[in-house]
Amino acid sequence: MASRRLALNLSQGLRGRAGGLAVPFRRGLATPHHSPAAKVESTTLSNGLTVASQYSPFAQTSTVGVWIDAGSRAETAETNGTAHFLEHLAFKGTSRRTQHQLELEIENMGAHLNAYTSRENTVYFAKALNEDVPQCVDILQDILQNSKLEEAAIERERDVILRESEEVAKQLDEVVFDHLHATAYQGQPLGRTILGPRENIRDITRTELSNYIKSNYTADRMVLVGAGGVPHQKLVEMAEKHFAGLPAKGLTTSASIQSKQKPDFIGSDVRIRDDTIPAAHIAIAVEGVSWDDPDFFTALVTQAIVGNYDKALGNAAHQGSKLSNIVHHNDLANSYMSFSTSYSDTGLWGIYMVTDKLTQVDDLVHFALREWSRLSGSVGAAEVERAKAQLKASILLSLDGTTAAAEDIGRQIVNTGRRQSPGEIERIIDAITEKDVMEFANKKLWDQDIAISAVGSIEGLFDYTRIRADMSRNI
Repeated sequence: MASRRLALNLSQGLRGRAGGLAVPFRRGLATPHHSPAAKVESTTLSNGLTVASQYSPFAQTSTVGVWIDAGSRAETAETNGTAHFLEHLAFKGTSRRTQHQLELEIENMGAHLNAYTSRENTVYFAKALNEDVPQCVDILQDILQNSKLEEAAIERERDVILRESEEVAKQLDEVVFDHLHATAYQGQPLGRTILGPRENIRDITRTELSNYIKSNYTADRMVLVGAGGVPHQKLVEMAEKHFAGLPAKGLTTSASIQSKQKPDFIGSDVRIRDDTIPAAHIAIAVEGVSWDDPDFFTALVTQAIVGNYDKALGNAAHQGSKLSNIVHHNDLANSYMSFSTSYSDTGLWGIYMVTDKLTQVDDLVHFALREWSRLSGSVGAAEVERAKAQLKASILLSLDGTTAAAEDIGRQIVNTGRRQSPGEIERIIDAITEKDVMEFANKKLWDQDIAISAVGSIEGLFDYTRIRADMSRNI
C-alpha cells in the first residue's frame, strides 16, 4: 500500500519514497461534478485538528482521508521504518474490529480503503458512496486510534515488509532515488529510506510502534479531508464525534526535534557499480525548493523546460525540449526524467537518466548539465510558454475525481497550511517569465554543489570533481 518515490513532483502527491510523483498528474479531464474551482472550506477543532473539504453537490461519491504530518523523517536511525510498519498494521484489527470484520465492512459498502507513507507524510483514505462516508470516517478514526498492534500481527507483517524490501531493491529507479536522498542528506532523517534497513524491520518492537503513534498521531499534525458529495458542516460534525478525543500535541522526543530541523544539502556522490546490469542509471540533483518557497512554481516551469524523454515512445524525435532533441539525435539515452521534489524546508531538483550506451555516459551527463547552464543565461519565450502550458494542463488534468481532489487538498494543507486553488496556481504560473527562469537557474543551478547517485554499468561516469566542474562551465 505504500507509495515509494516522490520524483517528478509537479504538485507531492509526489507522494513518495523519494517522499512525492507516485508521479501525480496523469489522470483525465476534470468533470463538472468535481470541478477543481469548487470552494474549499476549512475548520479547526478545539484540539487543533483541521477539517478541510471541497463540496460538489452533484457528486454521488466522496473521498475522505486523514493526512498526517509525519513520515519516515520523524524517526530516528534506530526506529527508521516505523511509520511504514504502522501503515501495514493499521488494517490488521482494532479493539473494535477484527481484521476480518474490517475487510468485510469495507467490502459490503463497495468502498476502497488505502494508505501510503512518504518521507514527511502518512495518509489513510477511503472512497465510498456519500451515504457511507460516516461509516468510513468511523473506520478511519478506529484504525488510527485503536489499532491493537498484536504481537502475532507484527511478526506476520515483518515477513511481508521484508519481502516488499526485496522487491523494492529490484526496482532500480527506487534504489537510485533512495541513494540520492542518502547522499544528499547523509546522516540526517530526510536521507533515510521509508521502509528502513532490513535489520530495523526485523527488530522493530510494539513499544516503538506505540511511541510513534503517541508522538505523531495527534490533532495538531492531522488534517481530515473530504471531497465529493459531503457538505463541510457534516464532515465537521463527524470529526467532532470521532476525533475530539485526539491529544492536541504529541510527546516531544529527539526524533520530533530533529525532524523539524532544516537538513543540510551535502554535495557528494554514491556509486554502485554492477556490470551485470546492462545500463547506467544516474540521478543528479541540486538543492531544490520547499513546498512554500516563492520559487516553487518557477522550479516546476524550469523542470518542464528540461522535459522528459523516452526513446521507446513514438514522439521521441519530435519533443520540444532542447535536451531531448540532443539526446535523441545523438542516441545518448534510453530515457531521462527531470524532477522537482519538494519537502517542508528543502527539496531536490534534478534529472534521472538511463542509458545502455555505456561509452557515451559522460556525453549524456555533459549535455544534461550544459542544458542546466544554458538556462541561467539563454531562455527563449517560446520554450517558457510551452513549459507553462504543459504545467498548467498537468495540474488541471490531475484534479479529476474526488480522490485526486482530496489528495491535492490534504497535501497542500498538511505541507503549507493552506490550499491554493487551481485558479490561483494558474495565475502564478502565467506570471512567470524568461527572466524568472534564468534567475532561478542562476540561483539554484549555476555553479552549485550536486548530489549524484549512480547504479549499474557506470564505469564510464567521470569522477565527481569533473562532473561538478561542468556546473560552472560557460556554453
